[in-house]
Amino acid sequence: MKEESDRIKEAVERYGISLEKLEAEQKKLAKNIVLKDSINFSLADRVAGIENIYFQNKIVSAVVVFSSGEILEQEYFEDKLRFPYIPGFLAYRDLPSMVQAFNMLDDKPDVVFIKGHGVLHPRNLGIASHFSLTTGVPAIGVADSLIVGEIKGDGIFFNNKLAGRVLKTKEGANPIYISPGNLISVNSAVSLVKKFTIYPHKIPEPLRLARKYGKDVLGEIFSREI
Repeated sequence: MKEESDRIKEAVERYGISLEKLEAEQKKLAKNIVLKDSINFSLADRVAGIENIYFQNKIVSAVVVFSSGEILEQEYFEDKLRFPYIPGFLAYRDLPSMVQAFNMLDDKPDVVFIKGHGVLHPRNLGIASHFSLTTGVPAIGVADSLIVGEIKGDGIFFNNKLAGRVLKTKEGANPIYISPGNLISVNSAVSLVKKFTIYPHKIPEPLRLARKYGKDVLGEIFSREI
């Protein structure tokens, strides 16, 4: 724990970061989050997943758009990492390249699955929420672990409000934690995760495909640099 604290302190000093200012910004942005369905998500068909891959001091953000069992579009953006990894501030490292990759798409999807949290965040502004507020597109956070919240049944409560759900998508595997980012309700977020998770996989297909695409891109980059 002390090693992690020392690492964060060193990174903050090296990059000249004011975590207090960023926390204030997150709290201000979080006031704009809407956890109501912006469209009829039962009709959502054009969905996307975004995955970030890191190597050396670079990031590759890969986005895949999926519909009716087929990949419609895929794009990626490669950039230098300009912000350190600090828990609770992931968007400040990853969001710029994610938005760049997303803006390269010809047609925007109905909703985006993002690895990470939505409102299940200390200041209610996980990377899925920050992404949605930036792009105006509904987003869902799909995470492997919790950083805040109390589990009651399959519900995850934060600040005495239902903020997400625990979902077991694969027998023998750990559950995933779903939280809406913005412009979508908890129940619709969970329904879409169930709808687009294809056996025997654990995560929604657009997110799985984005991860695969990102790894393929990374392989091409390494080949190019050899």
